This record gives sequence, structure tokens and C-alpha cells, in this order.
Amino acid sequence: MDYSTTVNLPKTNFSMKANLAQKEPQIIKFWQENKIYQKILQKNVNNPVFILHDGPPYANGRIHIGHALNKILKDIVVKYKSMSGFYSPFIPGWDCHGLPIEYQLFKELKITKEQISQVEFRKKAKDYAQKYVEIQKEEFIRLGVFGDWDNPYLTMSHQYEKNIISTFTKLVEEGYVVRRNKPVFWCINCETSLAEAEVEYEDKTSDSIYVKFPVVQLARNFGFRIDLPSDKFVDTEKLFILIWTTTPWTLPANLALAIKPDAKYVVVKNEDEYYILISTRVEHLESIINKKLPVIKEFYGTEIAKEQKESTTICKHPFIERVSYCIPYENVATDEGTGVIHIAPGHGEEDYLLGIKYNLPIYSPVDSKGRFNDEMFKALELKIYGEQVYKANQIIIEYLKKKDKLLFANKIVHSYPHCWRCKKPVIFRATPQWFLLIDNKNLRQKLLEEIKKVSWIPKEAQNRISSMVESRPDWCLSRQRYWGVPIAAIYCKNCGTVYLRKEILQQVEEIFAKEGSDSWFIYDVEKFLPKGFKCEVCGSTNFEKEKDILDVWYDSSVSYKILESILPDISSQNIMYLEGSDQHRGWFQVSLIVSTATQNKAPYNEVLTHGFVVDGEGRKMSKSLGNVVAPQDIIQHHGAEILRLWTASTDYTLDVRISKEIVERLVETYRKIRNTLRYILGNLYDFIFEEKNFEFDLLDKYILSKLVTIVDEIIDAYENYAFHKVVNTITTFFIKDLSNFYFDVLKDKLYTYPKSSPQRVASQKVLHTIFVSLVPFLSPILSFTAEEAWQEAKKLGFVNEESVFLVDLTKIKHRIEKYKDEKLEKEMKLLLEIKDEVNLQLEKLRKDDIVGSSLEAEVKLKIFNKEYKDVVKKFEPILASIFIVSSVKIEYLEEEEKNFIVEVHKFDGVKCPRCWVYYKNLTDKDVCEKCVNAL
Repeated sequence: MDYSTTVNLPKTNFSMKANLAQKEPQIIKFWQENKIYQKILQKNVNNPVFILHDGPPYANGRIHIGHALNKILKDIVVKYKSMSGFYSPFIPGWDCHGLPIEYQLFKELKITKEQISQVEFRKKAKDYAQKYVEIQKEEFIRLGVFGDWDNPYLTMSHQYEKNIISTFTKLVEEGYVVRRNKPVFWCINCETSLAEAEVEYEDKTSDSIYVKFPVVQLARNFGFRIDLPSDKFVDTEKLFILIWTTTPWTLPANLALAIKPDAKYVVVKNEDEYYILISTRVEHLESIINKKLPVIKEFYGTEIAKEQKESTTICKHPFIERVSYCIPYENVATDEGTGVIHIAPGHGEEDYLLGIKYNLPIYSPVDSKGRFNDEMFKALELKIYGEQVYKANQIIIEYLKKKDKLLFANKIVHSYPHCWRCKKPVIFRATPQWFLLIDNKNLRQKLLEEIKKVSWIPKEAQNRISSMVESRPDWCLSRQRYWGVPIAAIYCKNCGTVYLRKEILQQVEEIFAKEGSDSWFIYDVEKFLPKGFKCEVCGSTNFEKEKDILDVWYDSSVSYKILESILPDISSQNIMYLEGSDQHRGWFQVSLIVSTATQNKAPYNEVLTHGFVVDGEGRKMSKSLGNVVAPQDIIQHHGAEILRLWTASTDYTLDVRISKEIVERLVETYRKIRNTLRYILGNLYDFIFEEKNFEFDLLDKYILSKLVTIVDEIIDAYENYAFHKVVNTITTFFIKDLSNFYFDVLKDKLYTYPKSSPQRVASQKVLHTIFVSLVPFLSPILSFTAEEAWQEAKKLGFVNEESVFLVDLTKIKHRIEKYKDEKLEKEMKLLLEIKDEVNLQLEKLRKDDIVGSSLEAEVKLKIFNKEYKDVVKKFEPILASIFIVSSVKIEYLEEEEKNFIVEVHKFDGVKCPRCWVYYKNLTDKDVCEKCVNAL
């Protein structure tokens, strides 16, 4: 007889082959058509609030793998919080202004700024940004991310631009905004200033030169005598102060030399020349010029560097008719260069501050393209006028050689700032710019205090952002570009007086609310001035508008304002920011600055940061290395679910690796998870959702108790945003406890017992409990698969919710905690030790071709230890099932050194053709007694 038709084999439409790339769009359609996101919000509308505020990506291209990691992490958090009862709307946003978009658009248009009007360009930029907003929106939705996609916030919207001006007005009122001629990072390729957050440090090969500045006047009372000329511009070529620099092009702007007052300096002799440098660097200098330099005199820096110009040491500039004063400066490094810094106040932050302190001109003889533009250079023998700074480096070095002012030159590789957009090296250049003063009204200290109040994940992030805030310069707010929100300042054309006033800004704010910031570039200046406005200095009515726009980081810094439109009492709510670790100096920091300056508090309570995505070897992704992994490719071949599993499987606090091999391993893990769900669903096809008369056996009780433990661990991991622990906990339970153990044991009951037998129904109840408990916890991560499985269960009638995302996670723990049995879990741990030994011996028998199936075997146990005896006696009725063998014989003996001994042999019996278990004898029906009852 063919008994295969008499067993209860699994039946399900939940296929083994996932076909995710094809199925996922259908599931997205289900969510959209049934408004699942809106129903989640409605369900929780009166509950506590949790907001994850979306940091806006730039709308300038398709999403990359870093975008996928970031948005999926956010989605996991929001889904978990929503399913835990929080009202958690997610409003996606986009950064629509700024250099990234402008740079890309100019590249596409193949034109320069000079070839298009600002108004025309801005219209194209808006269209360009909107195009990529739509493209990225569809790609984020394709990842399974829930949110209010129909109402995102765009930094180019009229309301948003109004918010930018309103917060800017507050900053102006509080005295935070000033205009100064100060050195800033400047990209000579993009022709604009850059904020600290807009530069990236990369390795650069630079010239490293040691230059001789001739001494023409020694400080008073300095006890070293050498004949010096009476004329400051005559060079004796005897005594020099040595400087070291990696930017030779800044030497034409040199006005001073900085000396550390409390450090020990020396005069050393090199043939007929004498050099002054710090004592700690003599040995290094000797090694690079390959000469011994006898020390003639030792002294402290304070002896040659004085506060007053008339009493300090004076040097002659190496190639310009100009003097260079020695000035005291505490922060001169003693472990690099010569212990003397060449100071160019127009080309460095510390140089500028020293220039202000010692009343030196803020001199920057370089134009926006990085070309020397001081007319006086035309008269020099050194031909650098009109030359770009990097080309001028070599010209200056050759000239120094010619004039014997170069002691040594070589090349070094060092970390150097580059433009975030064009990736070219930047310079420091003094130009009139608008700044936000970080130390106004003790703001820096307030920022550090606010940082302490925030929960930072990981914890090290707090020190990272604190150290950045402690040392950050004033924020350069102005940009010399086309595409952005204008700085609404007005200039008197007659006398140059600048007006940045509340009444003007409020008028601008009203116009922007209706017409957007394009209005600034369309209308005449009078549109933005109060009626009858005159210059208060000269009485003129002839004005012009500021041409500079605001730093795009300022745009995103005020994004917290959009939350006020969702929740009027937003300041008292839980708000999380979640971005990559580069945002400690970017969005996290600028948002903190503006929020603290305007509303005396940080805009967030929690900040979670993730690392960067790197390849399988830990290398940065780049087209040149050919190691770029596109999320679109993974979605097309494997489905977005694999990207979601990858995101959740990694410890995102470190850099996150991805490669073909890593993806393949994840596909295999996913397959195991899916097959576990398939097994459960396949064995619940005839499960009736009602309480029945059944009794769990000890193994059922153990698995249910383990389930409670697993759920506790999952909740703890989610609460700590440790999603890799969630994945690890669920997959270990699915693979090790269920697939490799419990399901194997269950097969006999599920397949061969009568359909409505108490034993089979009890097993189904366990499977049902596992499904309804774990699938909802799986859903924030494997959203598509969890929903697909839930809909299959809904068809079978044993779940009620329209979507898995409408399940209340908080009720699951309460529903199952009655199953917790710690004693049973400990007992099972001992029994599993015995089972592991049984499995080892079974494997040996299989290798030796003594048995095929484990059901062909018999186990003989000798138990010595009392603890093990108690456990074995308790489980004795179901031991054969647990070991998946046909017979278990037990001897309880006196204690020895061992706890137990296992022997496994081939069982001498007859195989039941229906259940495949071996017995000494079968019934007269040619099957075992259990199968007779089932038939």
C-alpha cells in the first residue's frame, strides 16, 4: 500500500523560492493601496510620541549603498517604535540647494557661471533637484521604507525658505551674525568659500621646504653679536631664522614669524652661516641636510620674540622688499618643522588671529581662481603675477634656490583638506564673508552643555562631537554661488554701509513665504526695503542686494522647524537623529548650533551614528578600484530584503562591509529564515484557531519557554538599537533550536499522528505561538517576508490583523510569559549534551555505512550523575523522539567521573512503512500500533 497519501505532509503557498525581486513591488502596492502607514499612525495617534527626524540627502543622483544603509536603519527604528505603540510619523526630506547640485548641473549643462543668468540657472537647478527627489523617493520606497512620501520636506519649498530666514533673523537679532575679512577654506575650482563640514581630508603630495629669513635687527639685550646692516632691506647673509612650510605659495603673504616664548632655541653654525631654530629640531635638521651643526648659543624664545615691534627681532622677507616681525605665540609646535611658524594673516586661521592681535594687515594677494593678483608682483624679478598658487609653488622654490634662501626641499605626503564636491585641494584665503560667532553669548559652552544632555549611540560619539565643538572656528555662512537661499543683506552703493536688520529680514521672510527665494534675484532691491528707507550714514537711497547665498549646511540645520508643523509641542518630545559618523562635524553639529542659539536647547534627545560602507576588504568604495556596490543591482538580483538583512546583520557602529561574497552568505541566511517560516506555515494548514483539549509535552514546554527567553533578548536588542543581535537571536533560534532540532522531532507527530490528535494539535499550537510571536518582531527588519508570511497566515485564518505592522509588540511578551520555565531550560541544557553525543556517534555509524537514517539506530545510556539521572527520568517517555531513534535503553548506575556514557547501535527491528520508525514487531496490519490508530 502507498502510505504517502495517508500522512499529513506540509501544504502552503508560501514558496521555498522567494522571488523577492518580483514579489516585493506587489507587497509595496498592498501597503500603499491599503494605507498601512496611515493606519499605523491612526492606531497610535493618542500614544506617546517618538520622532526619528530624517537628515536630508542631496537631490543630485540615484541613491548609493550608503543611502540604503541609512534609510533602512531609520525604517527599522521607526517600525519597531510604531509597533511598540509610539506615535512615530516619518517625514522624509531632501537637501535641494547647494554646491553638490550646482556643481553636477554645471557639469551636465557643460557651461560656466558666466554663460547663464542666475535666474535662468536657478530655474534649471530647481527642476534638476525635483527630478532627483522623485527618483530617490521611488528608490527609497522600493527598499520597503515607510513614511509620508506624498508630503516630504524640501529645503527649496517656500515654507522651508521662510523658516531659513526666520531663524537667521533670530541669529542676527542676538548678535551672532557678523561680516569679516577673514581666511576661510576656499575652493579655487568651484570659486567659493567652504565650511569646515564641506572639506574632506585626503592624502596629498606637497612640497616641504626649509627657508632662510635673514635677520636684520636682533631683539634688545639679546646676547649674541654679529655684524648686522643698518638698512633693514640689506641682507648680510650671515644670520637667519629658519622656517618650514608645505605651502610655498603663502610666502608672498608672509608678515611675521611666530616663536614659542617658553621653548629653548639655539643658534647653530653651518659653515659661514648661522641659523636660529628650536633646540628639539636640530637633530632632525642635521639628518636631512646630512651635516653636523654646532650649537653656538642657547636661549629662550622670549629673548628674540617681543610683543612690541620696536623691541623684537626683525627679519627681511626672502624675496620681497618687506620686513617680517618675530612675535611670541604659545601654540608653536616643538615636534615639527623648525619651531618657527611663518605667519600669513590672510591665509590661515591661527595666522589671522595673530594678525588681529599684533595689528598686522589681513593680506591675501590671491583672487577667487587662486591667482596672484597684487599689482606690486608685476615689478618683482619673481614672476608669479597671474599664476595659480599651485603652479607658483615651483616658481617660488626655484627663485629661493637662486637667491640662496632655500636650505632644503623635498616632497611629503600628508593629510590635506579637499573640496567635498570637486575633490580638489582647497586653500585658505581671506575674503569678506558672513560668519556665525561661536563664542558670542557663551554659545560654545552652551553647546558643550547640551551635548551632555543627549543620549549618544555609540557612547564614544559624545567625546567626538565635544572635541569638534571645543576647537571649531566661527562658522562661515556665506557662499559665492548661484543656487541657495540669499543672505538678505543690503549695501549702500554710495558709502558701502551694510544693513542686516530685523525689519528688512521680516519683509524678506514674508515675500519668501509667498514666492520663494527666487524673488531675491528677480526683483529690484526696493521690493525688500521699508518704504522711504535711506542710508543712515550718507542719506543715499541707492542700494544693492548681497550676492552671496547661505551655506547649504545652514539650510539643513533648521530642518527641525518642520517638526513644529506636525507636533506643536515638539520641544517636549523624544527626537532622534540618525546619520553617518561624518555628521558629527556636519548636520548634527550645525543643527545643534542653530537650535541652541535660537531656542537654548539641542534639537534632539538621541543621536545614533553608523559607519561608512566599505568593500569586503575594508577599502573605501571608488570607481577607480571597481569595488562600488550599487543597491539597485542587489535589488534586481536578490531583492531589497537582502539589503535590509545586510543592514540589520552588521554592527553599524563600525564601518560596514559589503561584497558579492557577503551578499551570497546573507542570501543563504535568508533562505534558512524563509524555510523556517515555510515549515511553520506548511504545518498549520489545518490548524483551527481556538483553544482545544491538548497537553504540551516536555519538549513543547521547553521550546515555548525558550521562545519567552528569545523574545526578551529581542526586545532588549531593539531597545538598544542592536539590530545585529536581533538578527542573530532570531536566526540562531530558527536554525539551531527549530530547524536542526525541534522540527526534526516534530515530524513524527505532525505527519503521522491523526490530524486532530491532542499530540499533533499541541505541536501545531507551539508552531502557531512561535509564528505570531516572532514574525512581528522580524517585520521591522525583513518587512517584505514578514508581510508575505502574515498574509498567508491570514488566509489560513489564524491571524486577524490586516498587516503584520498593525500588531502590538508590547502584547506579545505578556501573552507568552506564562510559558517561562527556567528550571526546564536548565534541564534541557543537560539533555542536549547527551543528544550532542548521540549525534556524534550516529554520524560515525553513517560514515561506516552501518545506518542511513537515525531511526535505524538504538541508543543505550548509562547515567551516573544524579542531576543527569533526574533529567533523563523526567524525559524518559519522549527520549526516543528527542534523539530521533527507534529505541532508547537506560541504565542508572552509581556515580563515576563521567556524567554519562552513550552507546549507539543499529536497531534489530522492522521498519513501519508509514512512519519509518523501527519496532521489534508490527501489527497484523503491517504497520505500527500508532499508525493503525491514525489510519
